[in-house]
Amino acid sequence: MDSSSIELNGSEIESIDYDGDRVEIRFARAYLVKSMTGSAERTRWWQAGRLVIEGAEVAERPPEGPLVCAGGDLDENIYTYRDMIPVPFESRGHICCELHFEGTAARLIANGSAARLTMLDTPKYIEHLRPG
Repeated sequence: MDSSSIELNGSEIESIDYDGDRVEIRFARAYLVKSMTGSAERTRWWQAGRLVIEGAEVAERPPEGPLVCAGGDLDENIYTYRDMIPVPFESRGHICCELHFEGTAARLIANGSAARLTMLDTPKYIEHLRPG
């Protein structure tokens, strides 16, 4: 089985919109790591996308973009995804997203009841990641 995930560290965020019960994180360049079952090699790609958290409450007003992500956690019910988001991703239940950004102490902490990741356009190849 093939797997893909967004590598949060270094991913470029165009904007973070919060309208009272919905947070939308717009990735200008989400860096994807793709791997194939049985292969030690992985590949890196970039693609635009957006993560929408419904029923959201934020601890503080989200920072304004553009931003470069410095990592974070996405909690989905009993799972925690550290510094990554699996692709595809859609869930209901307890969602908590905490993101940190380069060059600022500001962060995003959003708790919600559902989340959905939508990738846009076509992924663009960057490089092979060889073991070693």
